[in-house]
Amino acid sequence: MNCGGEHETNCSEVLADVWVFLDRECGSDKRDLLAKHLEECRPCLEQYGVEEHLKVLLARKCGGDQAPDEFRARLRASIRQSVIDHGGSVTVTRTTTVETTTTVETTTED
Repeated sequence: MNCGGEHETNCSEVLADVWVFLDRECGSDKRDLLAKHLEECRPCLEQYGVEEHLKVLLARKCGGDQAPDEFRARLRASIRQSVIDHGGSVTVTRTTTVETTTTVETTTED
């Protein structure tokens, strides 16, 4: 994804690292760079908000259970690669809540 704006960091790279940013698992230099981009780029900020909401929802529904570190690392790498493969154009098209079940549907654009 590229919003067309001029940024120090490419939108696709920012979106690929959004979970690392959310989990505070990056160094301060990387965190500052990502935060600066999110302040400047509305499309990336909107996607960040979706991911942040998803993180909160997962934490609430999983009851604080933590996956093993190895699984989390593999999952993070897989998500990052998927975002890069799709040029950062992963978007949420609809979110619905029914009783205690939440469904998030996503679409990707090539």
